Amino acid sequence: MSGYVYFTDEQKQRANAVDLEDFLTRQGEKLLRAGREKRMASNHSITVRGNEWYDHAAEKGGLAIDFVQMFYGRNFPDSVTMLLDGEQGQPYRPCEPHMPASPKPFALPVANKDIRRVFAYLTKTRCLDREVVSVFARAGLIYEDTQYHNAVFVGMDADGIARHAHKRGTYTKGEPFKGNVDGCNPRYSFHYNGQSDTVYVFEAPVDMLSFISLYQKDWQSNSYVSLCGVSEHALLQLLVDNPQVQKIVLCLDNDKAGLKARERLAGILTEKGYGDVFSLLPQRKDWNEDLQAVRQELMAEVHSSLAAAILQG
Repeated sequence: MSGYVYFTDEQKQRANAVDLEDFLTRQGEKLLRAGREKRMASNHSITVRGNEWYDHAAEKGGLAIDFVQMFYGRNFPDSVTMLLDGEQGQPYRPCEPHMPASPKPFALPVANKDIRRVFAYLTKTRCLDREVVSVFARAGLIYEDTQYHNAVFVGMDADGIARHAHKRGTYTKGEPFKGNVDGCNPRYSFHYNGQSDTVYVFEAPVDMLSFISLYQKDWQSNSYVSLCGVSEHALLQLLVDNPQVQKIVLCLDNDKAGLKARERLAGILTEKGYGDVFSLLPQRKDWNEDLQAVRQELMAEVHSSLAAAILQG
């Protein structure tokens, strides 16, 4: 758009009131549920709710107009025009007015009497090692909730008090539910403290457990942390609680969002004086895909050996 374009205050207000979930869906963006918000699949650090957005990596946010300016690289007139474009056809729906919600106190979901469904999901569907899962379950760091039979991954503080819980749906049909429990403290997401000088950093609990399942030798000597996203808070807290840790291995997803997060985290760690920061990439998109591929290869070898033995017999 060239030349000077005038917008009335009423037009600016309507553009800023556009529901970003509706807007992004019409632009072809995939959105993932993250509690009360929606997270962009193409950039996991950005969440939207109504006409508001927040970039958790950059720690800034705003309303619809400056979102279009930032995410689509448009100037102010083009951003307003893009948001009001539906006036000549089908307008984007305005966001529902909402009062700022009072923060809910953190509480763990009610635990089911057993974890059979979660254990089967993690070991059979996600191919995690049974003993690795059992170690975390016995410590109360993995359990099954009563209401929906979600897998619950618990994060505790240095005193052993639960401060964080991440839920992961166990149903295999459709888009699985995943999200943090309301009131979580992001500094204490799902993690494991070892005694060595090394910590391995992951985006999700299943990725962390997949990596341990793949590389089990002396695994309990090291530290591991799942960011439950890409924010640095849980990693920085683990470094405070474990001052012996000086070697940091970033094991984030092998995709565009993971690459961006690795660069940002490496910069933060360098500023804080950590010199031994490394990146370790899965061969596929994430560590669970790598683990499942290894399991499938092993099963294929077993079946091939059995078939050869039967033919020889």
